[in-house]
Amino acid sequence: MSELTKEDFDNPYLQGNFAPVSEEVTASDLEVIGELPKELTGRYLRNGPNPFADVDLSKHHWFVGAGMVHGLRLREGKAEWYRNRYVGSKELSDFRGQPDIAGPNWNDSTGGPNTNVGGFAGKTWAMVEAGGCPVELTYELETVGRNNFEDTLPGAFTAHPKVDPITREMHAMVYAWPHWMDHVQYVVVGTDGKVRKTVDVPVPGMTMMHDMSLTNEYVVIYDQPVTVDFDMAMAGSFPFKWNAEYGNRVGLLPREGGAADIIWIEVPMGYCFHPMNAFDNDDGSVTIDLCNYQSMFNNDLLGPFGDSMARLERWTLNPAKRTVNTQVIDETANEFPRHRHDVGNQPYRYGYCASPSPIPSEAWPTLKHDLKTGERTVFDHGAGRAAGEPVFVAKDNSDAEDAGYLITFVHDLGKQSAEFVVMDAEDFDRGYVAQVKLPQRIPFGFHGNWVSDKSVPPA
Repeated sequence: MSELTKEDFDNPYLQGNFAPVSEEVTASDLEVIGELPKELTGRYLRNGPNPFADVDLSKHHWFVGAGMVHGLRLREGKAEWYRNRYVGSKELSDFRGQPDIAGPNWNDSTGGPNTNVGGFAGKTWAMVEAGGCPVELTYELETVGRNNFEDTLPGAFTAHPKVDPITREMHAMVYAWPHWMDHVQYVVVGTDGKVRKTVDVPVPGMTMMHDMSLTNEYVVIYDQPVTVDFDMAMAGSFPFKWNAEYGNRVGLLPREGGAADIIWIEVPMGYCFHPMNAFDNDDGSVTIDLCNYQSMFNNDLLGPFGDSMARLERWTLNPAKRTVNTQVIDETANEFPRHRHDVGNQPYRYGYCASPSPIPSEAWPTLKHDLKTGERTVFDHGAGRAAGEPVFVAKDNSDAEDAGYLITFVHDLGKQSAEFVVMDAEDFDRGYVAQVKLPQRIPFGFHGNWVSDKSVPPA
């Protein structure tokens, strides 16, 4: 299969570093520049769409396409291997002339998870929204099969679960197009990797519920104005489109409550793929920090960057009055927000974002936000170098909130190459702590996580 890099069509999400790669590669003993911290014993994993066959160039949406996981295994200061592997699916099996992958397929989905990947309950999971079942992977990223949490998941799952840093349970808000048209579902997965709770939540339409937030008191539900467009669905296009008439609201579901207990609050028009963090305040209000777009899939129907870029905002919700106060933290482009995992669901000080650009050759710096002082620090990766989602890994023997490393892939758009980088979250002026040269270009993708060998040991 040749790479889909044709220049005679206007689909930016198949050009440049958005274009897929064609080979599954295994490379060992990779070059390390600098010194990999001792805390990095495990795997950095990242998932993203990577079409393996010809697509309709006029309709192809960035969010569609076979999942491909890129992984780097680190141990004792060495980069032992890099692998990229397609996530198994019926579509991929049919393409390869093989039997379907193992495991239940509740909605007869042909595709596979292409959005997130991480470790939970001792296993490696690839995930996607809109109904798809998670797919379990081996330590070496080969597909085991669909895994509906050991036959306890009644239907859909999401690409954006939240793991509570105290209980270690996994929480998710899920939707399932086209099977659920009038509700979404709250799912809790216990530390044993089995679903212990579900709550159906009625909604007035089929919204694209990409993510959720969690506080110690509430599950935060985003019911936003990107909904199913049936004309687009019938035409075979990506079916979600901007729908201002739908309105925009946030629901506060008490963590042990039911759908009737949800407090719905109208919020300003916009769309959020990714909240950074959320927490309860002593006065009963709820604070949410999030990356918010003015509109989404309005003019650009093929991807997220053609209508507007997200800015970082702070919303303070008053459940008693059902009101919201909004504050702009940073007007510049902010996406893929992360924070130290231990401060999830509670007041915190530091957050980290990528700063993407809709201009194909423009750099994507890494941003650090001090939410107490308002200071914004920029890690400039250099001209034509684009950094992805900054994943935080805590340093040993320090309780300081920003005592950690930020790890991600950096794409050199001019050289068509990629590397894995380690930054000191406390000191951007230090430059790279370490860099690992990778054997091939890695297309822009979505989400990844650090999976330590303690959480998911090698087989």
